[in-house]
Amino acid sequence: MCGIAGFIGVGDRLDLEMMSEAIKHRGPDGEGYFCDEHYPVHFAHRRLSIVDPEGGSQPMWSTDGKLCVIFNGEIYNHIELKAELTKAGHKFTTHHSDTEVLLHGWREWGHKLPEKLNGMFAFAIWDETKRLVFLSRDRFGEKPLYWSSQRDNFYFASELKAITSHRQFNAEINPLALKKYFAYGFIPAPSALYKHCYKLRPGHWLEFDLSSSTVREQNYWAFRINVIENPPSFEEAVEHTKDLLLRSVKRRLMSDVPLGVFLSGGIDSGIAAAAMCKFLDPCNVDTFSVGFREESYDETNYAKLISSFLGTNHHIAYFDFEEAKRTMKEVLSRLDEPMADPSLLPTYFLSLFTRNHVKVALSGDGGDELFAGYDTFSALRIAQLYNILMPKSFHKGLRTLANLLPISDSNMSIDFKIRRALSGLNYNEEYWNPVWLAPLEKSQIIDLFHENVHEDDLYSEVRALWNETKSKSIVDKTIEYYANFYLSSDILTKTDRAAMLNGLEARSIFLDNELVDYVRCLPHSYKFDGRIRKKILKSTASELLPESIITRPKKGFGIPLKSWMENIDVNSQNTLGLNSEFISEMSRTHKTGRDDNRIGLWSWHVLKLGNFI
Repeated sequence: MCGIAGFIGVGDRLDLEMMSEAIKHRGPDGEGYFCDEHYPVHFAHRRLSIVDPEGGSQPMWSTDGKLCVIFNGEIYNHIELKAELTKAGHKFTTHHSDTEVLLHGWREWGHKLPEKLNGMFAFAIWDETKRLVFLSRDRFGEKPLYWSSQRDNFYFASELKAITSHRQFNAEINPLALKKYFAYGFIPAPSALYKHCYKLRPGHWLEFDLSSSTVREQNYWAFRINVIENPPSFEEAVEHTKDLLLRSVKRRLMSDVPLGVFLSGGIDSGIAAAAMCKFLDPCNVDTFSVGFREESYDETNYAKLISSFLGTNHHIAYFDFEEAKRTMKEVLSRLDEPMADPSLLPTYFLSLFTRNHVKVALSGDGGDELFAGYDTFSALRIAQLYNILMPKSFHKGLRTLANLLPISDSNMSIDFKIRRALSGLNYNEEYWNPVWLAPLEKSQIIDLFHENVHEDDLYSEVRALWNETKSKSIVDKTIEYYANFYLSSDILTKTDRAAMLNGLEARSIFLDNELVDYVRCLPHSYKFDGRIRKKILKSTASELLPESIITRPKKGFGIPLKSWMENIDVNSQNTLGLNSEFISEMSRTHKTGRDDNRIGLWSWHVLKLGNFI
């Protein structure tokens, strides 16, 4: 696990060192540089030593000196790939470095290399013979990778701040990207905060050709529901899913340093801990939870129950408003892009706490997205019936009535769910999911930016995916939304930033290639049958976890944001000409209890405290 950065074009060693310094938190164990004598190619690497600490230093070179690689991530099937490459005649010099597999793999398979990899990764290869730089990112985007082509320079890095550290780069805010931030709560790939700067999309590779100074990007994998014609029985699917989960966890135990598990008290992280205990003595398994003083947000009792059931060493840290205030400036000022998910704060706090004990933590990220775990899945059929039966003329009145409901501080309260549901139903069904999660609605974004904007522009990525999806099932379409957008641009980004700011590596057990490729071919009724969400996963967990954990309602990893935002002074001044009076009014009505503007206000606070505007 590391950080990478580089550029091709005008600049020198100082620019490269400044780019590297911006991501030093990603690799506290070492650094390496390469500046080519004949070509304007510059590579920098920050290292967090996890696998082969002695032999995995980077940049790494092929024995003939014609190939160079810098790499961030883990290749879980590198042992199998090494055996395949050795059989093909390749000779390895390191003991078990997954980085060296990339060098030999590029020479053997070329552009097909990413298709062979089972892992989380972002890497860059300089091929002197072909005079090109090849970049690639893993299938779900667990590891970040930005790129930019500006002023005759080509830049790339694990984080945007590395690119903006180069003296030739002009960091100018992209207004549409900022609008999308308020529409999603994150900036979805391929957009980035600055003009002429992009995220390499998950499941893509990109090539910069020095001979022609051209960029070529191509998709090598995409998450799509593809139900097979004769699916296995539900019982067979449960058994095979369990086998694949165990195999996934076994792969993710590959490490030369101590490992632990993030344990929230839910099914996903509980399966991660239970599976880990199948391969290691539970007495040697460390599990970590973060708790809240507010009862409706606290899940530590469930985490304790799982730990006691499994016999792990459990560690708990408590996160409150005072701790949040101390953490906000530290975390938000170090983000490379704004993200409005408030659970970033306790995730950072949990990562800091975990890093005091271990260097790698398994997580349950991806379980809700792949297995239809969110509350919104239960709302889909009701929403469809509402759309059919409820005249549009009545909808505005219902929203007015819903806004009269008392506003609760509780986690996922009924009034919060009703208001959110009705907000989404203002739109066509392809926009329901992002609007249900949005910090601001379209009309509010128009007020904030003083200009008109259409939902097709705000949610262009979702609209395109919705129309591409082959399945006619709204459950499958919603799974594809969560897996392609919310998972990669919110959940995985949050976990990556929170963990890497503390020099911790996080590994999701649900994003293994074999497991994903199996699950996406199963009927949606195996995941959500109209009544039970995550049905197949709950059946899989029946032999691994206590029954009370499997049957308990989902809570989500939230914080008491409503009450916290009532006690935070929101600075509405800005440098972009946005409507500061709109923000001030939102803050006033929130503090007086007239409106629930927690998410919109938090999104603005992130921008201000992170010095993005």
